[in-house]
Amino acid sequence: MKVIISGYGRMGHMVEKNLAMRGIECAAASEDITSVDPALAKECVCIDFTTPDAFRANYRFLAEHFKAVVIGTTGWNDIKDEVVACFEQCGTTMIHASNFSIGVNVFFAAADYLSKMLADTGGYGSYVEEKHHCHKLDRPSGTAKSIAQIVEANMGTAPDMSSVRCGEIPGIHTLGFEGLNDRITLTHEAFSREGFAAGAVEAAIRTEGLTGVHEFKDIIFQ
Repeated sequence: MKVIISGYGRMGHMVEKNLAMRGIECAAASEDITSVDPALAKECVCIDFTTPDAFRANYRFLAEHFKAVVIGTTGWNDIKDEVVACFEQCGTTMIHASNFSIGVNVFFAAADYLSKMLADTGGYGSYVEEKHHCHKLDRPSGTAKSIAQIVEANMGTAPDMSSVRCGEIPGIHTLGFEGLNDRITLTHEAFSREGFAAGAVEAAIRTEGLTGVHEFKDIIFQ
C-alpha cells in the first residue's frame, strides 16, 4: 500500500512519521493535492488533514482520482450528503471521522450506552464541553458534534454545548449528564495529536478490500 498525504502541517507530519513506523510508503505529501499526478493517485490511498475550505474545494478531485480516501478534516458536515454521493458515484472507498483516536471512538460507544440508559430512566439533562488549541478553525469541534448527535438520537434533546480555544490543547471532550440528585461525567483527554495520526493510518490500512463510504467508529472494532 502507498499513501499520499493531503495537508502537510502538524497532522501531516505526524501521519508521515506513523507511516514510517509501520513500514508503509509515503509516496507524496502535498499542500495542494490537485497538483498530484493522477496516475500516481490511482495507486494510492489519500489521508486528508487539511482545512474545511481546502476539503470543500478538493473533495471531488479526491473522489475522482484516488484508490481510497481517509478524511480527518472536519467542518464540512453541512455538505456531507453531497460528499458521500460524490464518492459513491465515483466508486471510491472513503473512511471519515470527526476523530480518529481509538480512545475517542470508545468514548462514542460509552456515550451511546449511557445516553440510552438515562433516556430510559428519565430526569437528566446533558451537556458537551470541548477544549482545543487556538489554531483550530471549527467551533464546536467535529468530535463534540458527533457526541451531541449520539446523545440527541437517544434522548430526544440536544445537549448544551460549549467550546474553548486556548494555547496548544490537543483536545479535551467532556460529556455530562445532570440529574436532580447527581451528575455523571465522561471525559476524554488527548495528550498529543499522535493518536489521531495512528488512527488515520489504521483507517488507511482498513481500506484494503473495503468498498463504499464508512465512518471510522463503525469499522474500527470489527
